[in-house]
This record gives sequence, structure tokens and C-alpha cells, in this order.
Amino acid sequence: MSRSIHVLNGPNLNRLGRREPEIYGATTLAEVEAMCREAAGDMPVVFRQTNWEGQLVDWIHEATDGEAAGIVINPAGLTFTSIPVLDALKMFDRPIIELHITNIHRREPIYHRSLVSGVATAVIAGLGARGYATAIRSLREMLG
Repeated sequence: MSRSIHVLNGPNLNRLGRREPEIYGATTLAEVEAMCREAAGDMPVVFRQTNWEGQLVDWIHEATDGEAAGIVINPAGLTFTSIPVLDALKMFDRPIIELHITNIHRREPIYHRSLVSGVATAVIAGLGARGYATAIRSLREMLG
């Protein structure tokens, strides 16, 4: 798939809409995917979610080796713990937008130190599920 946007989601995001809706909102991951596809317009979107660190790393490798124009990634809990995800993202030489549904800096201290931010082109946090569409539109602008 040429010039596609890869939207990669980490652990527990498949539970959106049911998991702590007072924190993460009522929007489901399927609804997030629809928002991403609409915001992407005519650009193809590869939209994925996994609860497994190694699978997320494999998908980053696939985006790196393929024709992905950019990555929007919500690594979820792996944001704060995964050196393998960080190392995989370091190999991607196109735009990366790190995304968080909540403002991680207003949460408990364990959520304040993102490993991914150091390699991300941009970070979006705290806009809720609508942050995904913002990320897609921003990535499209970066790509020209």
C-alpha cells in the first residue's frame, strides 16, 4: 500500500468505550477507526491494535520497510516501558505522531515519562478520541 498512514494502537485500546469511560470516554475503537479513515480522505489507512509488544514492533518494522508515509501511534502502556517499541520507531525515518487520549501529564506520575516522545515528530495528548482525527489531519499536512 503506497503512501499509507499507519495507525498503530497498543494494549487495552480494544476496550475503548468500556474501559474506564470516565477517563477514556465512550468512543469505541471501531468508531476511532472510522474517524481516522474519514480524516485521511483519499490516503489509505492501515489501522491496527494489539495487546502484544512484539506484534507492535513487527508492525513498526512493516511500516519502516514498506511505503508508509507516516505513523500515528498510541502505544498505550508500552509508551512508558517499551525499549523495543522505541528502538523500532528510531528506524522509521518519516513522520511519527505519538497520540494519547488523555493528557498523560495530568495523570499519575508513572504516566509522565514517555519513551516514545524522544523520537516522535509531534505529540498529541488530552483531546480524547477526536485526537486521532487531529493526528491524521496533521500528518497529512506534514506530508504536503
